[in-house]
Amino acid sequence: MSSYCDYAPDHPVHATYHDTEYGFPILDDDGLFERLILEINQAGLSWETILRKRPHFTRAYSQFSIKKVAAYGEADRARLLGDAGIIRNRLKVNAAIHNAQCILKLQTEFGSFKAWLDHHHPRPKADWVKLFKNTFKFTGGEIVGEFLMSTGYLPGAHRPTCPVHAQTLAANPPWNR
Repeated sequence: MSSYCDYAPDHPVHATYHDTEYGFPILDDDGLFERLILEINQAGLSWETILRKRPHFTRAYSQFSIKKVAAYGEADRARLLGDAGIIRNRLKVNAAIHNAQCILKLQTEFGSFKAWLDHHHPRPKADWVKLFKNTFKFTGGEIVGEFLMSTGYLPGAHRPTCPVHAQTLAANPPWNR
């Protein structure tokens, strides 16, 4: 079975993400929000498309500032839906805004989005999916699984024989605690 570790390390688009981000813990909420938004936008598309558009997403979504995105109104929705640099899907745009608002509530209750994730860790993927579906919009099984694996909450980002696997372990991901 082919793995991301088979083709990503030497790939011009995937290499840096594979080697320095995928499977590593993210400690700040805006970084976690970025990954959630990117995973949501990847649904139905290739990860390469998302990585190529990442700078546009960063600009369009105010550097993934949860507070700023949560305050977006109709003019921002229209701006995003008209931005050819990102994925112009109404459901995905609405989910980004809604999910930012949800994260603000989680920050109030738990102190941070990361603290909310840590509070619910560990749990099986199926339970994570239920939790995310009850909390956020546009968070199906694949999106939730990739989000959690890419941020270190679920194992499997790298094969054990991949050199990056040892680096992710050294970063103390939640799945390995």
